[in-house]
Parts: sequence; C-alpha cells; structure tokens
Amino acid sequence: MSETVRARIIDAALRLLDDGGPEAMSTRAVSAAAGVQAPTLYRLFRDKQGLLDAVTEHRFDEYLADKTDRPRAENPVEDLRRGFDLHVGFGLANPAVYVAVYGGAPRPDGPAPAVLRAEQVLLAMMRRVAAAGRLRVDETTAAHVLHAAGRGTTLLLISTPPDERDLRLPEIAREAVIAAITTAAPAASGGSAAPGEPAAEPLAVAARTIRAALPDVGALSPAEKDLLAEWLDRLTPP
Repeated sequence: MSETVRARIIDAALRLLDDGGPEAMSTRAVSAAAGVQAPTLYRLFRDKQGLLDAVTEHRFDEYLADKTDRPRAENPVEDLRRGFDLHVGFGLANPAVYVAVYGGAPRPDGPAPAVLRAEQVLLAMMRRVAAAGRLRVDETTAAHVLHAAGRGTTLLLISTPPDERDLRLPEIAREAVIAAITTAAPAASGGSAAPGEPAAEPLAVAARTIRAALPDVGALSPAEKDLLAEWLDRLTPP
C-alpha cells in the first residue's frame, strides 16, 4: 500500500516540477495533488530534498537505461558521442528535472543520487575507451571533462529561448572534447594522428590501457594488482 502511495506522490510531484520548477513543488502543493497528508510525505521521504531526490531519480531511470541497455558500438569512442547526445537530449526534454539536479548550488551532503549513478555510467564508458588504448588522459579526468561540457552545453541551451537556440553547439562541444581526450587510433596499431592533431604519448596510452583492464585480470592477486596499478599510475602524467 505504501508503495502505491509513494508512486502517487512521485507522479504528483513530477507534474508540479515539470509545470513550475522546484518552487512549485512545495510540501503543501504535493500533498494536495497526491491526496495525502503532509506527515505521509515526511514519513516516506524525510524532507523536501528527499522527495526531490526520489522524483529526479525516477525520471533519470529511463535516461540511464537508455545509456546502459543499448547495444555497445564497436568503437567505444562512438559510445561517448551517443552518450553525450543522450545527455543533452534528456536535459532539453526534461528541463525542470535537469535544472533541479544540475543547476543549483553544490549540496553540502554531496551530489544527488541520480548524479552519482550517471557519473558511474560515464566512468564505465570511459574505462572501455581506456581499455581500447584510446585515452590521452586518465579515465576520471576524461569523464569530468566530458561531463562538464555536456552539463554546460545543456544548461546553456535550456536557459536560451527555444527559437534562439543554436543546435550546432552540442556537436561542436562534443567533438572538441573528444578530440582533446582521445587518440585518433590505438597506439599499438601503429596508426598515425590526423593532420594537425598532436600525437599521443605511446607509453602513457599503453599504461592507461593496461590499468583499465586490471579489474578483469584473474592471473594476479589483489595485492599484485594494487602494486601493478601503482607502477602504471607513475607512467601516466597528470
């Protein structure tokens, strides 16, 4: 029964959020729209922030499923492109939810659960790029740079009137970041960089490639993996 009430509250809160933003999602308004008393909200969600987290995570579920359940591209860099486009598309389709998650001041208790989940999905995608020998920088830095570009681009477009938006911006930002964090071809293939593109440092790329594959290596003990990871990190400049 409580799950049915919880779902009804989330649906009511989502409608209010979509129509009027976080300010419209007051405890009184949500209680009235869901047909429950305010104590019920506090019992199920603790406070308004808990309710907002539940609401945004509910909407994020479909977006994250799109990123994780779709077939992987043979080229892992292409998955980064698709993921970036999905991120921008989600924000434009759900502006109130997106701004509630990404547009506010930093939270004292850390990022929202939906943000943490999205970050883990992006980091897993970046790890696959690293394992293919395609990263110029470490996985965490690459994920942060791509996320910053996607987040900034999406917030800029949301804040721009629809008839004034330059929809070329996502592609320009996406390709600029991908060119900065990935190599043109795996270092081991002997491929050369594209004209005007700086060549990646072969040793650093090879070290990152092995580092990304370490979790799946069964021939080494955990202690041996930790030691090898430390050595590989020394070979990759910050």
